[in-house]
Amino acid sequence: MTAPPESGDMPPEEFERASREVFEWMGEYLADPSTHAVLSEVEPGEVLAALPPEPPESGEEFSQILRDFRDLVLPGITHWNHPGFFAYFSISGSVPGVLAEALVATLNVNAMLWRTSPAATELEERVSDWTRQLLGLPPEFRGHIQDTASTSTLVSLATAREATGLGVRDAGLSGRDVPALRLYCSEEAHSSVEKAAITIGIGRSSVNRIATDSNFRMRPSRLIDAIEADLAQGARPFCIVATVGTTSTTSVDPIAEVAAIARQYDLWLHIDAAYGGAAAAIPEMRHLMAGWEQADSIVVNPHKWLFVPIDCSLLLLRDPAATRSAFSLVPEYLETPESDRVTNLMDYGPALGRRFRALKLWMTLRYFGTSGIAERLRKHIALARDLADSVEAEESWVLAAPVPFSTVCLRYDPGHLTGEQLDRANEQILERVNASGEVFLSHTRLRERYTLRVAIGNIRTEKRHVQRAWELLREAAEVV
Repeated sequence: MTAPPESGDMPPEEFERASREVFEWMGEYLADPSTHAVLSEVEPGEVLAALPPEPPESGEEFSQILRDFRDLVLPGITHWNHPGFFAYFSISGSVPGVLAEALVATLNVNAMLWRTSPAATELEERVSDWTRQLLGLPPEFRGHIQDTASTSTLVSLATAREATGLGVRDAGLSGRDVPALRLYCSEEAHSSVEKAAITIGIGRSSVNRIATDSNFRMRPSRLIDAIEADLAQGARPFCIVATVGTTSTTSVDPIAEVAAIARQYDLWLHIDAAYGGAAAAIPEMRHLMAGWEQADSIVVNPHKWLFVPIDCSLLLLRDPAATRSAFSLVPEYLETPESDRVTNLMDYGPALGRRFRALKLWMTLRYFGTSGIAERLRKHIALARDLADSVEAEESWVLAAPVPFSTVCLRYDPGHLTGEQLDRANEQILERVNASGEVFLSHTRLRERYTLRVAIGNIRTEKRHVQRAWELLREAAEVV
């Protein structure tokens, strides 16, 4: 190994060679991720066993490190950028966002204070407002970028807890006489709601999951009943979480009715639109979100369906000062003379350090434009509806839920299998399809029945990829 340069870092000429090799690989990969099996085929512990148990004593050549990336790491990657990735919510990082991430890593910004990089803070403020406009929300909402929807929901619920006036921020919940707090969401709400309840100290038992209707939407009458029952028992209702695009089915709660209930009982209303909210970029889809402009907070994940690389979750707040009051804690070493004139992003969540996430959202929105984003989302919705039509036309298959966006829930049901047999048959179908390496699907349970999901949202997915997934499903069903 050559002696280190005076800077202590990789010499410029070596960086030039290494970066050329890395970007060449990136270009080939992003041009066609489908050259890889979408689901990693390694066995548990296989990658770990291939890695040396101790770090190298002497530095190694970067070319060797990159070879080991290809030979040891890449086989253990499940390819979320693959056009056949239909599992969970098929996030995909577009090329503009990927390039932005390279710039972010190069700058290595910690955007905790305005002065630690003014552009990081002010670009986040601007691009958050661009996204608000893209979604058709009113100007009173102000956005901040968190890492994931789980963190955005946590920040919102902690703010709602503080808004009760119980002084939990300073006095805590334990060791004093405070009423039991109650939080309401549908039985289809994401698990991050319960995780947030655990984290803010009210516990899972304080989460009241409300029954859903035949389309998996929260039932407002049941919500009122639950609130009234809790009030009668001396509990303190404080927050409702409604969902635009639930994880299992992408159902949409009746937001306008829920918002009216929140106003009636003076409760904080948080909208989990991490997935479905992106569809508001299509004006003709906004009727599904009617009433969400009445919320106190809304989370939309650009890394789910706006083609921004993970992690990028936008939390839109009606009253950002309430969140600042819940989280701001400024020791002397973080005091700055301009603090009363600027936004310090550290004040709007539990994290002090903050990545420069705004750059990838900014570059993605600029590259595609609002019309380009809407066009791509329309394409995904059309692909999902075509698949839903094919499922309904097939005698042995059924749609398990409505298809408001671009996710299709389906089940093989030839009519002669019992409940457990039917579950096992669908599980076997999923295993066979995923073993193909061409597509990757995930599952859920709806009304206790094993259900397959095809989530279309990858920027590289074309009609042929969806058709192939449907072919593989039917082929797998023939041999179960």
